[in-house]
Amino acid sequence: MTTTPDVRPRGTRLPRLARRRQLLGAAQEVFVAHGYHAAAMDEIAERAGVSKPVLYQHFPGKLELYLALLDEHADELVNRCRVALASTTDNKQRVLATFGAYFDFVSEQGEAFRLVFETDLRHVAAVRERVERMQQECAELVSQVIQVDTGVSSDEAHLLGMGLVGMCEVSARYWLSTYGSIPRDTAEGLMARLAWRGIGDFPRTT
Repeated sequence: MTTTPDVRPRGTRLPRLARRRQLLGAAQEVFVAHGYHAAAMDEIAERAGVSKPVLYQHFPGKLELYLALLDEHADELVNRCRVALASTTDNKQRVLATFGAYFDFVSEQGEAFRLVFETDLRHVAAVRERVERMQQECAELVSQVIQVDTGVSSDEAHLLGMGLVGMCEVSARYWLSTYGSIPRDTAEGLMARLAWRGIGDFPRTT
């Protein structure tokens, strides 16, 4: 018995933004299935149900497609962190919510989160800059809260912020790699407790 690939029908005209979304969705499926280097523009076009010229009208090449996806996912994670930090004024709960944002991201995105966290294109300047910017923006959001509440210097707050988001990222990725061994709520709680026992020792000045 043979199976046919999930290919969108050709010939449907879509508004430019809708077409872009369609192309990015197809590209993500192909990148996740095969990795960046093995992914082919031919397959992405076929998966989207468009001709290669249509694909190239929107994206000049495979790297531009990858960068567009990377921008989307990076912006989403930064926004999740922003929402988590704004969800409460209780800093203990803020720590838990921030870990939750990262765990949500890796669990809801499936393998797509690897486009951000486990890309093999870190040597490409445009990719490296985007990943570093995402990490910096998440850390800056956390450091702003730390600085306001503790009165430490901007540099010290940013270092603490980088440390906390690093814990969030690494623990969420590890949890996903051993999915099922520890319930998600338990994993989030363990890591938040560990982080809070450190950052919670800084006295509040507000």
